[in-house]
Amino acid sequence: MIKKAVFPVEPWQVREAGLELDRLAQTESVLALANGHIGLRGNLDEGEPHIIAGTYLNSYYEQRPLPYSEIGYGYPEQGQTVVNVTDGKLLRLMVDDEPFHVAHGRLIEHERVLDLRDGVLRRTVEWASPAGRRVRIRSSRLVSFTHRAVAAVDYEVEAVDHDVRITVQSGLVANEEQPQKSDDPRVAAALHRPLVAVGQDTEQHGAVLLHRTRTSRLLMAAGMDHTIEAPGDYDEEIDVRDDWARTTVVTVLRPGERLRVTKFLGYAWSSSRSPQSVRDQVAGALTHARYAGWEGLAADQRAYLDEFWDAADVEIDGDPVLQQAVRFGLFHVLQAGARAERRAVAAKGLTGPGYDGHAFWDTEGYVLPLLTYIAPHAAADALRWRHSILDQARHRARTLGLAGAAFPWRTIHGEECSAYWPAGTAALHMNAVIARAIERYREVTGDDALERECGLEILVETARLWISHGHHDADGVWHIDGVTGPDEYSGVADDNVFTNLMAAQNLRAAVAACARRPEEAARLGVRPEEPAAWQKAADAVHVAYDERLGVHEQSADFTRYAPWDFAGEHPGEPLMMHAPYFQLYRRQVIKQADLVLAMHWCPEHFTAEQKARNVDYYERITVRDSSLSACTQSVMCAEVGHLDLAHDYAWEAALVDLRDLHANTRDGLHMASLAGAWSTVVEGFGGLREDGSTLTLAPRLPAGITGLRFRLRHSGLRLLVEVDHETARVSLRDGADGRLPIRLYDEPVEVSAGEPVVRPVVALKPLLPRPEQPPGYAPERAGSRPA
Repeated sequence: MIKKAVFPVEPWQVREAGLELDRLAQTESVLALANGHIGLRGNLDEGEPHIIAGTYLNSYYEQRPLPYSEIGYGYPEQGQTVVNVTDGKLLRLMVDDEPFHVAHGRLIEHERVLDLRDGVLRRTVEWASPAGRRVRIRSSRLVSFTHRAVAAVDYEVEAVDHDVRITVQSGLVANEEQPQKSDDPRVAAALHRPLVAVGQDTEQHGAVLLHRTRTSRLLMAAGMDHTIEAPGDYDEEIDVRDDWARTTVVTVLRPGERLRVTKFLGYAWSSSRSPQSVRDQVAGALTHARYAGWEGLAADQRAYLDEFWDAADVEIDGDPVLQQAVRFGLFHVLQAGARAERRAVAAKGLTGPGYDGHAFWDTEGYVLPLLTYIAPHAAADALRWRHSILDQARHRARTLGLAGAAFPWRTIHGEECSAYWPAGTAALHMNAVIARAIERYREVTGDDALERECGLEILVETARLWISHGHHDADGVWHIDGVTGPDEYSGVADDNVFTNLMAAQNLRAAVAACARRPEEAARLGVRPEEPAAWQKAADAVHVAYDERLGVHEQSADFTRYAPWDFAGEHPGEPLMMHAPYFQLYRRQVIKQADLVLAMHWCPEHFTAEQKARNVDYYERITVRDSSLSACTQSVMCAEVGHLDLAHDYAWEAALVDLRDLHANTRDGLHMASLAGAWSTVVEGFGGLREDGSTLTLAPRLPAGITGLRFRLRHSGLRLLVEVDHETARVSLRDGADGRLPIRLYDEPVEVSAGEPVVRPVVALKPLLPRPEQPPGYAPERAGSRPA
């Protein structure tokens, strides 16, 4: 955990002033660049020192065995792990005979700045070699949003006080050493030097290396090309081997003279194309990059982000810390999905190797709802990826003895990779969350094409899954038994309320979609009796409720369990690290929002009083050992009137990586929590909800925020919401014909271009006092950390 603020609070950038090597692991993740296809960790240009060297291609993985002490039927046998591919970030510098290294010589100045407006990571260094020769280094790095296969580095060296011989070595390096992921020798062997050389090409100013993974047999190519500007003569040399290529530039600089090397990178991979085809794709990308030049790439990057921020920005008055953090989160969520193009959006995006690079339910549950409002094309592509693995999901359902499709808890390629079935296979709510993302995309965008293309089939197959797993009791009530909801400290429970309500939502969505598209449904083999059975189950779903306590039970009999004894616990250390699941599963202690998440995503099933009482009850036993929890707790605390507590939780969700709150940012950023930070502000303080295709708003601000403005896209229109403590204003930013029916504080209104709707803020008095958290688990008060 970062104990103090490392990054100065600035509205549009994340700046590392100085260089603290003990925080290098975190900054490698925080300063990562990506576009959804390529990901570059924020490693130093010279490559060393580093904690985790990282260059990733979305969905490029290696297979590995999943070790078990005892095997069971249906256990996945093969895991999938993201591969650190050929590193093209490397630019090593020698000053006379001394290699530049931040821990050697004298580091006079060091600063890195990630600019959220232009998508460029800039670095400024002044360094004196052990021999006393001073140089200034300026580098800029980007991963292009507009050129999917391209990244680039602009590198400049200036002599300060002596004539110096400057040598720049620009490299491609495959099979870099990585931290060991497992103590199991079978896993370690599978991930050691996973890339096998296939071929190499030398170009005029660079090279292309081709490799294939040993087991998954995925082919990739990485290429580099350069332009060089020097004040006088220079020499250039190119060397290529199986696992590395190097372009070396040598020149002599006088004080004030500069050598500029612009490095263009191209990346591609395929599971089916030939080496020649993949190599040519990279060669073409490099040609395009050289044609654009650094200035052209940077201008394209800025134009792309100008358009993005114009329809996605969130402005927060009174809380500059939350302002910076929310924009940081929006930027990284965009980087994770913008150009993924029918590949997964992983839990860590492309910022690190955490969770082996897998996608979970986080994607559809937290990331895609945000992308649907700010970058709907990216949300649609992620859902198309889900459809692309539907056959694997059908196979998994058959293995489990179920009908329809059971999507994997964690995966890269589509096969289930979770080795712990109570928190993997049993977490069937994954399927309903995917269905919800499909429905939300249709309702928010008004685009029916995705449903016709692939959404209907997913809705049908997930509905079949639920109807084969659930059952009606003698009284006709429909139950789902033996599942694990979002709370992984309550495994394999019956009638988990979140799962039951989400399954019912899934079933209703499938019924409605089949009614909208009867011909397509018939082609999918939907029998007339199926939608009737789905509707009957959804209408009869059991929702556990404790009449004595006046609260909903997270699952059947949950409120009967013995309470967890929090005496002697160590907040900040997850319970699962020192308490056996045997104990956790039979106590009232919650890892992350579960019943509270049901109220967030299925609000129509709870009254305002029930929401208040449920929040009060579950706050007292939730320890937030998952980064997915704080955002939902923030939204629901805001809805029941605990606005200052909601503000505290908003900080926790938003700062999870900028302050390394879970002490694991080194492995990559928490995409769901970063998306959840937007949710805390827009859904929490903005009161945004969806009622079918109707947008509803009920804005209320905490005392620590004086004003809020947020932009989003709905029904193809750009919407602006502006709120202070007195007034809420909603306007459209599109042409004269734009009209959008919404509900503002439960009042049906129509917003049209040039005719904003303005209403006084409707105050909400909490039904109950601010709830307590388990001892030591209260969130830090917003504003309590130093800026």
